[in-house]
Amino acid sequence: MDKKYNLYQIDSFTKEKFAGNPAGVITNADGLTENDMKKIARELNNSETAFIFSSSDNDFDVHIRFFTPTNEVPICGHATIAAHYARAIENKLVPSRVYQKTGAGILPVDIVSENDDYKVIMTQGKIEFGDIINGENKKKLIKALNINNYDLIESYPIQIVSTGHSKVMIGIKSIYTLNNMKPNYNELVKLSNIIKCNGYYVFTINPEEKDILIHGRMFAPAIGINEDPVTGNANGPLGAYIVYNNFVKHNNKVFKFKAKQGEAIGRPGVIEVEVKIEDKNPVEVKISGNAVIAFKSELSL
Repeated sequence: MDKKYNLYQIDSFTKEKFAGNPAGVITNADGLTENDMKKIARELNNSETAFIFSSSDNDFDVHIRFFTPTNEVPICGHATIAAHYARAIENKLVPSRVYQKTGAGILPVDIVSENDDYKVIMTQGKIEFGDIINGENKKKLIKALNINNYDLIESYPIQIVSTGHSKVMIGIKSIYTLNNMKPNYNELVKLSNIIKCNGYYVFTINPEEKDILIHGRMFAPAIGINEDPVTGNANGPLGAYIVYNNFVKHNNKVFKFKAKQGEAIGRPGVIEVEVKIEDKNPVEVKISGNAVIAFKSELSL
């Protein structure tokens, strides 16, 4: 007999349907094989689909696996927001903290009430600063992004940073340049194989803007995502990066900002980032956002 799976499509980092970042969610994934999950993620064709499994251990409440249309990834920001939003709606949860087991470890997620709805706060994984991209690889990156060396913010190193799923941080001067970029995805794939990082977060920073500090775009064609609309695992590491490099002023305790992404592809969304700081260094990153159900269905397998 076929088993019925609860299938949602959730738009994260927005309250407007068909904006923000869409994620598929299966809330009762027990029984699905890895091959099943790969096929479902490919069929839904969102940048990520989250599969929620029951806990097998007292150390965590749920086990969540994340798949792009081509690969499993250890963690995903917008799909975490989506998964816990769907779970909160389905189970009529009260505000609470839950622990999710992921490929990036066991991490807390806070479900809070806001305007008769839910907001989800995700604590991200360990902050890690990787290689700075220089020399020939920097030339390849600039060419693949179809920008020029003078578009870059000279004082901002092009660096790999991770809070569970690494991204390359690329600061540029102009939002006009950002929104008109036309990357060569094949060349980005080739470079990913060299630098061992599949995501490129290109951002511009504007401390004068009232509500939004960051505008960005994220490209990850090596894992089947040419462009991701609003990316938790890019803006979270970015928060750590700008604090670590002293690019923003803070009180040495916490730094909060909002980032807007997805404008160039017609799916704008806003993500809130909070960086905990000790001895002027980032020690923990949280991202938070709203979500909305685009549709709910049932899958029989």
